[in-house]
Amino acid sequence: MAKAKTVYICRECGYQAAIWKGKCPECEAWNSLEEQGVAPLRASRGPVTANRPIPVTEVPMDQNELRQSLGIGELDRVLGGGLVAGSLTLIGGDPGVGKSTLLLAALHALASRGLRVLYVSAEESARQVRLRAERMGTLSSNLYLLAETDLDVVLSGIEELRPGVLVLDSVQTLFRGSSDGVAGSILQVREVATIAMRLSKGKEIATFLVGHVTKEGNLAGPRALEHLVDTVLYLEGDGSTGLRILRATKNRFGSTGEIGLFEMREGGLVEVPDASARLLEERALGVPGTVVTCAVEGSRPILVEIQALVGRPTQGNPGRSVVGLERTRLTMILAVLGRLGLDLGDRDVFVSAAGGVRVLEPAADLAIAIAIHSAATGKPVHPELIAFGEVGLVGEVRGVAFPSLRLKEAERHGFRRAMVPASVREEVGMSLDLCRTLREVLA
Repeated sequence: MAKAKTVYICRECGYQAAIWKGKCPECEAWNSLEEQGVAPLRASRGPVTANRPIPVTEVPMDQNELRQSLGIGELDRVLGGGLVAGSLTLIGGDPGVGKSTLLLAALHALASRGLRVLYVSAEESARQVRLRAERMGTLSSNLYLLAETDLDVVLSGIEELRPGVLVLDSVQTLFRGSSDGVAGSILQVREVATIAMRLSKGKEIATFLVGHVTKEGNLAGPRALEHLVDTVLYLEGDGSTGLRILRATKNRFGSTGEIGLFEMREGGLVEVPDASARLLEERALGVPGTVVTCAVEGSRPILVEIQALVGRPTQGNPGRSVVGLERTRLTMILAVLGRLGLDLGDRDVFVSAAGGVRVLEPAADLAIAIAIHSAATGKPVHPELIAFGEVGLVGEVRGVAFPSLRLKEAERHGFRRAMVPASVREEVGMSLDLCRTLREVLA
């Protein structure tokens, strides 16, 4: 009889080692390797049935591949148009950001159309979930609750109810008694996720897994968890505003990079269909250091205000603070500006994407440079000006994707002038300043 062996598994990335190490060789996290027992493999003695290769044109299709709308437009957008039967979706986010609230609203929308749905709460009691549902106005007789942490009990309930949509909240608190480790350990999380995948694919149940995140903002548990699922969603919020951003980082049924915007209110999460208007409603006009750019998330253009603040000369090391933007791109833009005569090496520079959003694409480079120049010189930018374009290391302004989409969104919100790369050839009802270099822009 084979003996059980012990391995050390990194709780951050799932790396396995035969001996304990202070630093994980894969993700370089310190003291992250945990001892886990691994059951011996049992040889299969049954007959082997092999699948026959067939042409892709002969693969059978059925109506289960059709998408079902959840009744929440922003969630449907991020999922790629709706929910696919048998899909497995992982949604993560910080504690209290609204993951359970969003899923409860989605289940209510499906239950109100006659579909039987099940919400499994492994962290809260059924009474707590009921109180939240009452506050949100999402009570429905087709919405079933099960407060349980034992996965075997949950599977029995699913077999009895046979729901069309299932939520497991959360994958880190469910456990299976026949598996090694405690709830939340690497082996247990992998076991729960694997069983959820087999359940959703075998019984055509669309399943949502709720996952915790680490202090670095990554989903807790092994990386294999993200590979098992069809879709990975992150619900983001900075805590200072009620704005929540749902972002798809993986989607086998749609495009990645799509985002949905919500606002947390007393009655739950409310959709924000016009994100640009929401982000610009508190915009300050006629103030130096602010300019509007247009970012594209997936297929969605969003107008974002870029703000910059330049301090007075200091004797110590100058500060560099970035919120919602890439710090490395700020460092590069400051170097290019210094080469053009605007040397800020002895001054504090603070740059932010207002409203709690993240703009990580290079198209925001031109707006960042203009905002910094405006803050340093004290000259405000015209309120009807929008700017986008990538800035190169030698100061050239490069073209970006979807210029027509960006310009149409700006025109829809009343902007009449755009500072854009010279490669833009779109015909729009606004004045275009075509720029080849950053020097032209500053002039």
